[in-house]
Amino acid sequence: MGFKDRPVIGITIDIDGGQLKLRQEYMSAVEGAGGLPLLISPLSGLDYAAFIDGLLIPGGDDIAPKYYNETPEFEIKPVDPRRAGFEINLFHEIIKSGRPVLGICYGMQLINVALGGTLYQDIESQLGGAVNHKEAHDIEISGGPFSHGKRRVGSTHHQAPKALGRGLEVIARSDDGIVEAFYMEGHPFIVGVQWHPERMADSFSDEIFGMFIKAAHAGK
Repeated sequence: MGFKDRPVIGITIDIDGGQLKLRQEYMSAVEGAGGLPLLISPLSGLDYAAFIDGLLIPGGDDIAPKYYNETPEFEIKPVDPRRAGFEINLFHEIIKSGRPVLGICYGMQLINVALGGTLYQDIESQLGGAVNHKEAHDIEISGGPFSHGKRRVGSTHHQAPKALGRGLEVIARSDDGIVEAFYMEGHPFIVGVQWHPERMADSFSDEIFGMFIKAAHAGK
């Protein structure tokens, strides 16, 4: 695929005090799958939705409960509200035009909240007997566009979808019943995963990014 043929994938950047940051694995995964990564600052006033072919919402800290009409009940570390508000607005602009979105960890949670869903504020505190979601664990993929079956995935999250947002369907759960992945039927590609495929060198991670970039290329 030539440079000009690569779909432009917007990747939102985290705000950390006076710095903007992003782990380089996200860029590498997009490039490796045939996309052209474009880093997006939540502090910019540019209309990114007008010229990106797909949106990747990466990991981060927590989503403040105010975004799903709850008050904080457990120890959380919300991302900068400028980031969350920017990403929710951008997400809605992208999906209105039918372009693909991939949410990873925090990004999956943000998609869920943007579509009216809610979150477990802290899995360990709210679900007795939950597996440790801050380390590698097993999931079962039983629906959606990806290869089905058991997978071992690496994750670092303590929040997760509780009530699903509008139009979302579960495609993977962990052994404790937590939603580990979802997608939207009838849309070219809206997928959220709780683990970090950008850090895992395996065929399943390649499949996720490959399908994402393929959908973005089809919509160019």
